[in-house]
Amino acid sequence: MTRHVTRLFRYDEGFPADMFRFETAGESHGECLVATLTGLPAGIPISLDAINRELWRRQQGYGRGGRMKIETDQAQIVAGVRYSRTIGSPIAILIQNKDWKNWTDALPVEDHGAGEDKRKPVTRPRPGHADLAGSIKYNFPDARYILERASARETTARVAVGAIAKAFLGQFGIGVLSHVIGVGEVHLGRTAAWDELVALSRKDEVLLNCVDEETEKQMKEVVDQAYRTGDTVGGIFEVVAHNVPPGLGSHITWDSRLDGRLAQAIVSMQAVKGVEIGFAAQGASSFGSRVQDTIHYNRHQREFTRGANRAGGLEGGMTNGEDVLVRGLLKPISTLRRPLESVDLTTREPALAAYERSDVAVVPAAGVIGEAMVAIVLAQAFLEKFGGDSLEETRRNFEGYKEQVKNF
Repeated sequence: MTRHVTRLFRYDEGFPADMFRFETAGESHGECLVATLTGLPAGIPISLDAINRELWRRQQGYGRGGRMKIETDQAQIVAGVRYSRTIGSPIAILIQNKDWKNWTDALPVEDHGAGEDKRKPVTRPRPGHADLAGSIKYNFPDARYILERASARETTARVAVGAIAKAFLGQFGIGVLSHVIGVGEVHLGRTAAWDELVALSRKDEVLLNCVDEETEKQMKEVVDQAYRTGDTVGGIFEVVAHNVPPGLGSHITWDSRLDGRLAQAIVSMQAVKGVEIGFAAQGASSFGSRVQDTIHYNRHQREFTRGANRAGGLEGGMTNGEDVLVRGLLKPISTLRRPLESVDLTTREPALAAYERSDVAVVPAAGVIGEAMVAIVLAQAFLEKFGGDSLEETRRNFEGYKEQVKNF
């Protein structure tokens, strides 16, 4: 019997060996983060500057903590790319943790008999974090190893992989960008044009990555309030995939539906507790006549168009040619400078939760991570449909499909 596979992260029996997939490894304060990526065709142009720009974007935003002052993330590709192009073999990426020098005694690979005082145990689990559930699951007396892997530091490796997925999609005119549409109770009251997102992504200073300056000022005030009170604040980011062709994904099985795969990818991100495709929440409280996107035909362009994009570019688990819109609902992060009530794992007595160096607001960074995850899922779906061992072969297949769509 063929077992179910979480396509985005795992390879198992029943799927071809060259399937697009990735894995990450590494602890928050370990030596480095590692990512491997398999299944991309040969010939894709890869720029380390472009990858590092994405890593820089992930570190930006008002409300970030002290870790961002320590790390200047730079990707090192050690396999799968030669002379700035993919060669079809697995790609391996390393990202060094500069903070590792402060943790060599606490997280050594080999046990050299260091004293307990070197281990930096975490015995007061944080509400909302993986600390307690992970300690119970893996039978650890403290949560150190759990929080090291559960930390959002892991997403640095995802963003590096996502940058490569973006490079692949860009060869076919597909762009993936994000912006912040909500911080706390402050929300952007309009849609954003693609050109606005492009301009936003090119800024060298990032506040809260909102396209509207006045709304962004109000968002900053919310973050300032959280700073003053020792609290944290969440929000909503929107990822937009532009110029996506119709027909990616499928309606035929539950796990091939692209909206489900995108939702899983976004909710897999640390602190994301919900996802919205298109205008789902608004549609749930409206009548059908006001929700469905009307269908039209442009005879000059020989293409079908929509009267609106409330569906977020996906119908029946497939892309429909409109921009793909995916929103992530990010809870306030779990580490508070004013800690909440907890229980000490050693004494079982009431205690305040542990405090690890932390951020106050991370919504702009989450948007960049969301871009990476959406790009990875779309690249995977694109290769499932068009295949190819080389970029030229994939392009031929794609161009043939475009002609088929024109002649439909």
